Amino acid sequence: MFKLAHLSDPHLGPLPDPKLLQLFSKRLLGYLNWHRNRSRIMGGSYLEQLVENMKVQAPDHIAVTGDLVNIALPLEISGARTWLEEVGEPENVSVVPGNHDAYVRGAIRKARAAWWPYMSGDDAQDAPSESGKSEATFPYIRRRNGVALIGVTTGRASAPWFATGRVGSSQSKRLRRILEDLGKEDLFRVVMLHHPPFKNATRWHKRLSDASRVRAVVKQAGAELILHGHTHIASFDNIDGPNGPVPVIGVPSATSAPGGSKPAARYNLFTIEKTNPGWTCRMEEHGFAEPDMPVTLLKDRQVTIPDRV
Repeated sequence: MFKLAHLSDPHLGPLPDPKLLQLFSKRLLGYLNWHRNRSRIMGGSYLEQLVENMKVQAPDHIAVTGDLVNIALPLEISGARTWLEEVGEPENVSVVPGNHDAYVRGAIRKARAAWWPYMSGDDAQDAPSESGKSEATFPYIRRRNGVALIGVTTGRASAPWFATGRVGSSQSKRLRRILEDLGKEDLFRVVMLHHPPFKNATRWHKRLSDASRVRAVVKQAGAELILHGHTHIASFDNIDGPNGPVPVIGVPSATSAPGGSKPAARYNLFTIEKTNPGWTCRMEEHGFAEPDMPVTLLKDRQVTIPDRV
């Protein structure tokens, strides 16, 4: 049995005071948005309570699917590394970047260097330099007790008022080969990415621009579970795989306050077990049902996993 916790979009705050020069970019819009909206919606101690409750469940591994920061200031990126160390050891926590982690040009390379122990595969060497190409380090693979965690990046710097993501042709080809190889090893393949791999999962200016490319890879190579964030809502969908529908599951922001327009902070807990001849997966949703109430079990459901042929 393997217990996998999934949380996303912590948008760690409060924002550090930026230098004036750092705001001469898309960051200015994000800075204003934080002070007008996000600081109110994502304030309080909800993230701390959520992580504390998650640790009580004693998961074997934790997946964090992006948007650790808000406008990718250097102090935000280093602060996120400190937060990750509080969540768990690098071998037990896997991270993929989101669009806010890649908010401006060059930010994703800084994040990759700072979060490298949490965002690299089992066979990774020393952290790459901040000047290196970030996409080349993805997808990464971590094998844990029959489960393969595959980290995909969709984080790309985008224009003002855009929050789009992209996987890219090269990364997609590597992902297909990885999924095919891991399938031959009979591992439970969990794909982690930030943006949902659907055209209409969010507004067009926030979409994964090449979502069809991801679906084509999964249709050809297969997977057992796909986890994402970005939308700040709970979602449960499927992608056609070679052996049947592959579940695609999104989770609300880990810092959203109860009573807002989006669901309150939540994490999902998956219990994965090997059976003969396939796998079973059970999913629990833990979060805040009401303001001023503790984290509670909201829903418990069986996840249908495609059978291997």
